[in-house]
Amino acid sequence: MIVWRDEGVLLNVRRHGETSAIVDVLTVRHGRHGGLVRGGASPKMTPILQPGGQLSLEWRARLADHIGIYRVEPLRSRAAGLIADRRRLAAFNAVAALILAFLPEREADPALYDLTLGLVDALAGGAEDWAPAYVVWELGLLGTLGFGLDLARCADTGTTEDLIYVSPKSGRAVCGASGRGWENRLLPLPAFLKGAALEGGDVGRGLGLTGYFLENWLLPSTGVGALPDARNRLVDMLRD
Repeated sequence: MIVWRDEGVLLNVRRHGETSAIVDVLTVRHGRHGGLVRGGASPKMTPILQPGGQLSLEWRARLADHIGIYRVEPLRSRAAGLIADRRRLAAFNAVAALILAFLPEREADPALYDLTLGLVDALAGGAEDWAPAYVVWELGLLGTLGFGLDLARCADTGTTEDLIYVSPKSGRAVCGASGRGWENRLLPLPAFLKGAALEGGDVGRGLGLTGYFLENWLLPSTGVGALPDARNRLVDMLRD
């Protein structure tokens, strides 16, 4: 019998049979990991198994490749904070959908876990700056999956000043002087991603930037046909 204990953020719940549920959790030390919760569809467990909740987990299976059985204990509920605002809930749904679609199972990534936990806490806690934090999270996801962008210095000159574009071919920043005459072929780099104050339209430009690389770099490498609908819905909401 294989047994481990961990904690994590509940991403998704699916009913299984009459009384049980299959859950997907982003854990600290075991990555994205699924398992069966016996009685998970019961009135007692339903309030605990709400997406976004922080859970203490015990996983048991006879073999490592089995789906396994979870015993769960609630650590923190985030349901009230998420459902209070449709955009925040949409952002969480986009996070969960992207993780479930692209993050390999059972591969721990502490940096992505910490980034995800910070974002989910911001969404549930009512933080005002959650939208730019979501863009930063998508950049972190790209990096975790091997498609990180280099926004630190100009790909042409090496300067760290006046970085206002990103090359769609290399994923590297481009300064204003080097991008002159090529504006229509480059992607805008929102200033807040370089530590400047957030400006109007920056979140939309940030989502356009990450969306380009999700669609043109990540999708072809995975065989997934399209980005999750949950991500598309969030983009539409933030453009309203």
